[in-house]
Amino acid sequence: MKRNMALIKSVGDFFGLDIGTNAIRVVQLSQNGQTWNLLKYGYAPVDANTSASDSPEARRRVGEIIMTAIGQSGIKTRDVAIGLPSQKTFTTVIDVPAMSEAELRGTIKYQIDQYIPMSIEDAKVDWKLLGQSLHDPKQQEVLLTSTASSYSEGQLEFVESLGLNVIAAEPEPIAMIRSLLPSGLTDARLIVDMGEQTTDLAITYADAPRLVRTIPIGLSAFIKAAVTNLNVQEEQARQFILKFGLAPDRLDGQVLKALETTLDSFASELVKSIKFFQTRYPNTPVGGILVAGYAASTPRLGEYVAAKTGVQSEAANPWQKVRVDQSAQQQLLPIMHEFGTVVGLAQRSNR
Repeated sequence: MKRNMALIKSVGDFFGLDIGTNAIRVVQLSQNGQTWNLLKYGYAPVDANTSASDSPEARRRVGEIIMTAIGQSGIKTRDVAIGLPSQKTFTTVIDVPAMSEAELRGTIKYQIDQYIPMSIEDAKVDWKLLGQSLHDPKQQEVLLTSTASSYSEGQLEFVESLGLNVIAAEPEPIAMIRSLLPSGLTDARLIVDMGEQTTDLAITYADAPRLVRTIPIGLSAFIKAAVTNLNVQEEQARQFILKFGLAPDRLDGQVLKALETTLDSFASELVKSIKFFQTRYPNTPVGGILVAGYAASTPRLGEYVAAKTGVQSEAANPWQKVRVDQSAQQQLLPIMHEFGTVVGLAQRSNR
């Protein structure tokens, strides 16, 4: 009982920080049974060239924007959970013989090397036992995540140089599942969270990821196609996509036509992921697709995905388990779909 009390106490006294390509997002929550209350949030735009640069000047600027977002939010705690971008992390699910968690802890370190794409000496590795394998009762499945030590230590030093205390660093696709996946699902779901440069895909079963991938197609690929094919400026292309989307009756369906080739590549990656999952788990069909991020903000993209994959699709709501007061709801409305990762980080219930 004492341990549970400590866990509950720790919730709410840290916040989630998402250092995104185009914005810094911070969220602090408090837990109330199965739901959460929004305590504080902040959002500060950042130039994509600045966030992508490793120059000291760019890092200093990003640090300033992080502190601006925190200052505007009113968050007082210095304890923070940060997201590690999917391009910098590797996540996979492996099969191991059935054994106790204590036994697994003793043996898994000798097996990790064969599964991660770098030497174990150069990696930070974390794992979680998911339980009995879905396709072989004699095996159990383990979720394995890794990132280069040099990258994770660099991020930790950078965030802590701002006067913050990093209590957790988590791959973004793992965090987003926590906020985007509805409770109590009994079948598999594909989550499609589109960012500026890339899209994170996760197929989940029983609240846990069974397949995690990142594809190099994000909103910027759509913008580039619209700029080329519609002969418009970048900012106008972005507005066309997020306002008219794939609607055939808006702008004579020109946006849809301009994006056709990029959309085909995007959809084929989703189909490939579903096929890969079904090959590994033939008795576990994907029961639905949840679109998030810019995929949820682009009108009719969910319908397009459903038509191409043959799987029902709907927009995911990162705030579905969070009570948000009315004034915050109004302010968050235009950007609500961008908060999947940071709400998931803030929903971590242990440290």
